[in-house]
This record gives sequence, structure tokens and C-alpha cells, in this order.
Amino acid sequence: MKNPVEYLEGQVFEARRPRRDLQPVVTYADAVKAIETALADAEKYKYLLMRALRRHTDETTVVPMQTTLSEATVRPLYPDLAA
Repeated sequence: MKNPVEYLEGQVFEARRPRRDLQPVVTYADAVKAIETALADAEKYKYLLMRALRRHTDETTVVPMQTTLSEATVRPLYPDLAA
């Protein structure tokens, strides 16, 4: 995923305010375009993440085992403590 600064690369210029140092400035139109691009990327990453989660869930679903030994008796592991 991109760093927020990467969306504004190329559109930033520096301006000097009265009695202050140079400060980075972005035009409103460039800021709106950067936000729209970031939102589009977020939708793409959301889609990819949800697809990966679905695949992972499908791979880790537990399949119930067939119990063939249903007639077997259950005996306590420690018969002295069972009483």
C-alpha cells in the first residue's frame, strides 16, 4: 500500500508565507485527485484482502469426521479418580 505522501508526489510546490520559511503547498484540485486515487486504491486492497480471507476460510474449514467406532465403550483414564 502506498504511503500518503506518494499520492501527492509531483503536485507539491513550496511557497513562502510572509516572515516564514518555505512550506509545502498543494492545490485543492490536486488534493481532491490524490484523495480519489487513494480511495480507489483502498477499494482494490479491500477486494484483494476479502478474497484472501475467503480463500483462507475455505482452506481452514473443519470437515466433520465420520465416527465409525460409535459402539466402543468409554473408560476413564484414571479409574480411581472417577468415583
